[in-house]
Amino acid sequence: MDAYDIAFVGHVSTDQITSFEGQTLCYTGGSAFFSAMAATATSKKIALITKMFEADRPLLDPVKAAGIDTFLIPSSQTTRMQVIHPTSNVDAREMFQPRSAGFIAITDMPLIESAWVHFAGLTDQDFTIELMRHTRQRGCRLSVDMQSFVRQVDPVTRKISFRDVPQKIEILKLVETVKVDSVEAQILTGNNDLERAASQFEQWGCEETIITRSDGVLARHKGKTCFESFSNRNIAGRTGRGDTVFGAYLSRRLDHGVPESLKFAAALASIKMEHPGPFTGSPAEVLERIRNFH
Repeated sequence: MDAYDIAFVGHVSTDQITSFEGQTLCYTGGSAFFSAMAATATSKKIALITKMFEADRPLLDPVKAAGIDTFLIPSSQTTRMQVIHPTSNVDAREMFQPRSAGFIAITDMPLIESAWVHFAGLTDQDFTIELMRHTRQRGCRLSVDMQSFVRQVDPVTRKISFRDVPQKIEILKLVETVKVDSVEAQILTGNNDLERAASQFEQWGCEETIITRSDGVLARHKGKTCFESFSNRNIAGRTGRGDTVFGAYLSRRLDHGVPESLKFAAALASIKMEHPGPFTGSPAEVLERIRNFH
């Protein structure tokens, strides 16, 4: 049976992104996609578990080229996301999910061994808390991107709304590390101060929290917080920022402390944000960015 350091679970999607100026571009996307690609910079053994239409398998070519083992669960369609930026603020987004590949069920999961499993859903249509419980019962260490539950898809309009999650405390007690952005943190905790929001997650039972926002990323672990600013020169690759941060942080964190892992993640995400698509750089580039800017 194959064994991995980290397995990323979530839909890989086709993304249609329309800027405030009216330009529309299409990319391969998905939280698990961006996270897994970032994790390759630490030479860990990585797996990606996703659900999609078999004919769309070429979307996974960059993942395979990066040395990530892919496990495709067949579906009648591939998830499609539509993102519209109504203003020049790149963090202001209207989001739709016209198509979903459907929930990843317990019976869908491949029989692999992974020390850590990160649940990185695009919306509340990727998987359920039952799958997380099952994976935890198998003895895996878990982390979760809370957008997997905060982003809730209207069954008729397919518009995505950001709402609180009734089962949030149960979810947080299942995982060792949680990833949110500043908007999700405020929705879940009622607090727009990053440090106080992270403290609330800790009080609810999650010992390590990562919160991203436009200027950088905060980490809190066992009562201590630190913040690292981004150093990107442009925002051409804004999409996938938080996912890239967390994939890099999680893989680095397996054998490094919090401050060093945070610095590594912020530097890697800064490089990625300067180019559309996932991170495809080298560890040497990340270390150089750390020396020069972090």
